[in-house]
Amino acid sequence: MSDLVARTGRHQQRYEEGYRLIAGCIPFRFRDMEQNDGDTSEKKVEVLMINSTSGPGLLFPKGGWENDETVKEAAVREAIEEAGVRGDLVHFLGFYAFKSKTLQDEFSPEGLCRASMFALLVKEELDCWPEQSCRKRSWLTIPEAIECCRHPWMRKALEEGFMKWHEGGMVSTINNDDD
Repeated sequence: MSDLVARTGRHQQRYEEGYRLIAGCIPFRFRDMEQNDGDTSEKKVEVLMINSTSGPGLLFPKGGWENDETVKEAAVREAIEEAGVRGDLVHFLGFYAFKSKTLQDEFSPEGLCRASMFALLVKEELDCWPEQSCRKRSWLTIPEAIECCRHPWMRKALEEGFMKWHEGGMVSTINNDDD
């Protein structure tokens, strides 16, 4: 059983101009790839996805950004709660708007959401985490993740945010002391 507890409810959610504000991340790691001679000279990037609790396909950790935290704190919290990983946010990938079919409420009656997505370099996989009873983790190559990704906006974050950053040399752009 995890000592951590997932936050629930909407009473502290942030909204802006009819959009529910979401924070999320694409957790990633580097994996040594063996060459034909047994050498491990190449490193391959893998991303971590989790199962959806409401249907088929895989997701990246994300959830509501709450009033008592920064967007970065919310992204890190969601990675811990949903995927059971800790790490460092190393790059802001962008804003991604989408319409939720299940998350309409009085502040966003049409279910409009705007996600702030980050790249999170995984430093630790937890043995116990708040949503482990309903979430399964899967480490995938980027092409596998593109194929399995449930939501088009998450696929866009992976392709247009993460992949462009990865192909550009993965320079860290976040000072974790800032909000």
